[in-house]
Amino acid sequence: MKLSIQGYEVFANTGGREFDPAAPVCLFVHGAGGDHSVWGLQTRYIAHHGAGVVAIDLPGHGRTGGEALGSIEDLADFLIAALDALALQRPVLIGHSMGALACLEAASRLGGRLAGLALCGVAAKMPVHPKLLDAALNQRRAAAEMIASWGHGGPAHIGGNPAHGISAVRSAIKLIERTPAAVLHADLAACDAYQGALDAAAKVACPTQFVLGRLDKMTPAKAAQPLVEAIAGAEATILPASGHMMMAEAPNETREALMHLMRRLGAGERAA
Repeated sequence: MKLSIQGYEVFANTGGREFDPAAPVCLFVHGAGGDHSVWGLQTRYIAHHGAGVVAIDLPGHGRTGGEALGSIEDLADFLIAALDALALQRPVLIGHSMGALACLEAASRLGGRLAGLALCGVAAKMPVHPKLLDAALNQRRAAAEMIASWGHGGPAHIGGNPAHGISAVRSAIKLIERTPAAVLHADLAACDAYQGALDAAAKVACPTQFVLGRLDKMTPAKAAQPLVEAIAGAEATILPASGHMMMAEAPNETREALMHLMRRLGAGERAA
């Protein structure tokens, strides 16, 4: 479906099922250089087992046009506007990497309006090497290869994909390459510049689930620990064989961690 948010025509995937704005609805937010499709192995299941799903393409990404938003704070503003446009009563925010930072910042402002929060592949600080920032603008293929290579744990480099015959690393390269150079650079620069994660975490007032990869070299699980400790009652799932791209590297385990949050919220697992 398409939504009008802050002047953007935004594409959103609903996991193959209509959603009820008054029921628990999960707003999925992708990371740098991504789009809604990164959640494809989780959203359809969740949409048919207890919650509505809206997986959006952020401005400049996927099927949403326009220029990228330049900061995590601006992305948080956009997510709050998305919740308003959808008229969601008790939403759950679910984000990965850059999207997780945006969800965290939004959650710090939303207080009791949120039913829950899930943060995947996140850290208290997410610096980006200057060489990668430069490559994002001037050598997009090289940047895509760096992100995909560094972002996947060892098993993904030698197969290990539950989907037979598909390389998770090569698929990630193709996805990132589709992102305009200026958009990818803006995403990475926003992550690099954001310093408000710990302050934001201290203001979160809803049940929170962290999903972290033990093999993550981009946002190591230990780098998320200060955030876990800052959010009252937060829980963390550590995926032992996954790097940063856990939605593809450990799709079933990631899905189950998200479903654990939904069960904590009383969403249940309604049949398809």
